[in-house]
Amino acid sequence: MNFNTSSSKQTWSADSYSTHGRFVADLAGAVFEWLAPQAGERILDLGCGDGALTQKLADAGVDVHGVDMSDDLLSAARERGLTVSRGDGHALDFPAEFDAVFSNAALHWMSRPEKVIDGVWRALKPGGRFVAEFGGHGNVAAIVTAMRAVGERRAGDESLAGPWFFPSPEVYADMLGDAGFDVRRIGLYPRPTPLKTGMKEWLKLFRKPFFAQFGAETDAVLDEVEQLLRPSLCDARGNWTADYVRIRVEAIKPQ
Repeated sequence: MNFNTSSSKQTWSADSYSTHGRFVADLAGAVFEWLAPQAGERILDLGCGDGALTQKLADAGVDVHGVDMSDDLLSAARERGLTVSRGDGHALDFPAEFDAVFSNAALHWMSRPEKVIDGVWRALKPGGRFVAEFGGHGNVAAIVTAMRAVGERRAGDESLAGPWFFPSPEVYADMLGDAGFDVRRIGLYPRPTPLKTGMKEWLKLFRKPFFAQFGAETDAVLDEVEQLLRPSLCDARGNWTADYVRIRVEAIKPQ
């Protein structure tokens, strides 16, 4: 789900994502229920990744098209037999052809949300729905704070610790309304998320650019960040939890 356009881009490995990030698709039940896909519908999966949820849509009888910017993840999706293409979420160019646009855990990577919303609007048929879940206000706040603290101490680029767009429901609802959408429902949902493979693997998977800037000191920086987080996000048995907060939304393009 690589939509970062900065010079220090987040990159993805399909194998690593499958091992350490599979919870992203596994925990998407609520937003999938909001989407309520119907057989025969034409749906765009924006930020489809390796196609785990795209496959679920296809299995429901949906005519689904996935879009992502990661070649490695798209290759994995194609191996599932899915129809996907490489595309920038800030520049969607579909002419009113979808009954719904669906997105899970991808929109926070897109740093120009107004461009994304405009593209979603264009892609939807009149009466079509936009259903998405992504990082909301307060998402991974402890994790980002720890990275920024270590980055400051080591004279690194602190901005690489948190490049995401994590809006409040009020802010995002206003953005959708300004674009012409009717917001049917929107909310913020705290979702502490167990990290089966540990905090370091999460950090290496999702914030690779932050740690890469330290070169030979990368492992030491990982250790420092992990130690700062241990009192709040690791229990007495060594089980790690990420402090996730999700925003979920359903909006309609009027007839």
